Amino acid sequence: LGYLTACPTNVGTGMRASAMLHLPGLVLSELINQVIQAVSKIGLAVRGLYGEGTEAMGNLFQISNQTTLGEKEEDIINRLTKVIETIIDKEHDARQTLLQRKPSTLCDQIGRAYGVLTYAHAMPSKEALNLLSVIKLGIDLGAFPEHQRLQIDELFIQTQPAHLQKSSEQKLNAEERDYLRAQIIRDRLKIFAKPDISKMVRESGPSFTNGPSTNE
Repeated sequence: LGYLTACPTNVGTGMRASAMLHLPGLVLSELINQVIQAVSKIGLAVRGLYGEGTEAMGNLFQISNQTTLGEKEEDIINRLTKVIETIIDKEHDARQTLLQRKPSTLCDQIGRAYGVLTYAHAMPSKEALNLLSVIKLGIDLGAFPEHQRLQIDELFIQTQPAHLQKSSEQKLNAEERDYLRAQIIRDRLKIFAKPDISKMVRESGPSFTNGPSTNE
């Protein structure tokens, strides 16, 4: 049986391969449930940002193998990689379809996200992640300069509850965290370029993942 564990799905090699994907196009196109169902049928799991049983906040989805028994590590990684590449292609197609068929809706989503993040004075964690995700999509599509991607990636981390507690060096309740989160985002976006919607028609080709990671 190989590696033995209290969790039956980990019996075998004991290896869990996974990748975190940013899939706002599939979410906005309402196609994400179809993708999740298709992936589940071939023995892979789709989880939220924080793993099993969590919500996919910020349009971030974790794709991983469900079982390890009777399959070599190399085969698991190869199968996962092929599925990830297929999902990325579908995400790219979804984005292009949105640009072609619903450009006004897409522009409105990006503009609203920018406006709320720039001027809000209280921002719950879930709302912040979802709006930052839309800004990240805007960067992918050319509405914002590429060099501003790092600022958004950093805000994804810096605005999490534990990071806010640490940076403030004091215990904060939920309301205090929401105000501090909004303040941090406002300060960072002061030097952020306004969205250039005219550039969004250009096809972009950024990667949507850093590739599979493995844990044994």
